[in-house]
Amino acid sequence: MKNLSKFVDELPIPPILKPRWKDSSCTYYEVKMTEFKQSLHRELNDTTVWGYECSYPGPTIEVESNENVYIKWINDLPDKHLLPIDYTVHGAHKDVPDVRAVVHVHGACVEWESDGYPEAWFTKGFEKVGPYFKKQVYHYTNCDHACTLWYHDHTLGITRLNMYAGLAGFYLVRNQQERSLNLPSGRYDIPLLIQDKTFHPDGSLFYPKQPEKPVPGLETSIVPEFFGDTLLVNGKVYPFLKVEPRKYRFRLLNASNSRFFRIKLDSGQRMYLIATERGLMQQPIGVNEILLSPAERAEVIIDFTNLEGRKIIMTNDAPAPFPSGKPVDEQTRSVMQFRVTLPLSSVDTSVIPASMMPFPFMHEQSASKERYLTLNDSMDQMGRPLMLLDNKQWDDPISENPKLGSTEIWYLINLSQDSHPIHLHLVEFQILDRRGFDVDKYNQEKTIHYTGPAIPPEHHERGWKDTVRADPNQVTRIIMNFGPFTGLYVWHCHMLEHEDYEMMRPFIVIR
Repeated sequence: MKNLSKFVDELPIPPILKPRWKDSSCTYYEVKMTEFKQSLHRELNDTTVWGYECSYPGPTIEVESNENVYIKWINDLPDKHLLPIDYTVHGAHKDVPDVRAVVHVHGACVEWESDGYPEAWFTKGFEKVGPYFKKQVYHYTNCDHACTLWYHDHTLGITRLNMYAGLAGFYLVRNQQERSLNLPSGRYDIPLLIQDKTFHPDGSLFYPKQPEKPVPGLETSIVPEFFGDTLLVNGKVYPFLKVEPRKYRFRLLNASNSRFFRIKLDSGQRMYLIATERGLMQQPIGVNEILLSPAERAEVIIDFTNLEGRKIIMTNDAPAPFPSGKPVDEQTRSVMQFRVTLPLSSVDTSVIPASMMPFPFMHEQSASKERYLTLNDSMDQMGRPLMLLDNKQWDDPISENPKLGSTEIWYLINLSQDSHPIHLHLVEFQILDRRGFDVDKYNQEKTIHYTGPAIPPEHHERGWKDTVRADPNQVTRIIMNFGPFTGLYVWHCHMLEHEDYEMMRPFIVIR
């Protein structure tokens, strides 16, 4: 279809969800998943999407650190899926309902029964449920720092479809320590959920029914990755945001299926990085660009002071697939526009603090175990790409069973040609380093021969993380402490086409 005009629709800000009730001991929400039509661009017909509480993205849920929150997730989606299902994908065979859902609060410190296990799905009206914990009301203890989390679908075999249809939203954890820093707040604290999509001429969502090389006899087939040709922020194509000449806090989230974003401002000005996925950093860092793989978040302060009348475009120049794929084109280069056209409503007293949160570095000596885990690129029996973790599929016996309270170092050994965003549920971790190695020697001898020095984490990775970019021909090392809960969780690539097609593994935290 024709290119859509840029910067003609205003950026929507997702509404804040109000609880059904709240008292001194707990807070209770109900969140319904539905299908509806929404305008994603003024030149498109309204698009049929899925969302939470009739909103795409879903409404923002705001909680306090250590607040007891209960959420009843309600599936009210239609019986027919909006997008083509591949019944050859494990977990999506014809013996399960086409439309099913389960919600994962990404980054949450939560008991496993409320984590959104991929096989704990349920259908409309909770009529049918998956083989795991049959629970509709989830409990969130919010044992987190103040941070930017998000909630999204996590159903085995169709996560890529359910999220692409619109099932995602922000989940923000706040606390008094964060408030005391006097960061930009209120209407100057804005979440930005960035995605890519492709549209049919009638405005409906396009998702491929076949890979580039179709398999004879199969109506639908998993694709290696999906890259849309159009960028959206908060559910609007190439939006603009009117801002005052003052400081703003933006919470950036890459919620795409597979696309990486390398974010810059065309004004050349710096962004002040203040937080990674799991909380505020030790001190702000001025950066000119931020690379976000799928599911990664970063919080930045952008200062529009003395820029009255300026129009500033947020751009992207990350190739797809990353790092060696096709360069961006005119449709995937522009993300959104800031217009410094609003009058200053009051004196800007917010600050970019010199220091924010102490960051206790985890020492390698504290680890009781090291795990060497490969990221593998292979082919299935039909000749389709098949990505695996440690050369194992979802149903293989559980091989990662860390003990509660133990500290481990995981060596992510990337033998593939893609960068993979690896996400661990339950825990937060620190990146130790990345280091180049000889892939051919590893494949022959199963031993690591390093080819260069260790590379420390990048500026925007020097904080608590829950998702890490594991680059090709490198070993990426992360360190984490397992807890505070025991139970069954998962770790996986967050490129959704990879995750849905076997690049996900369960792990169990034991006593």
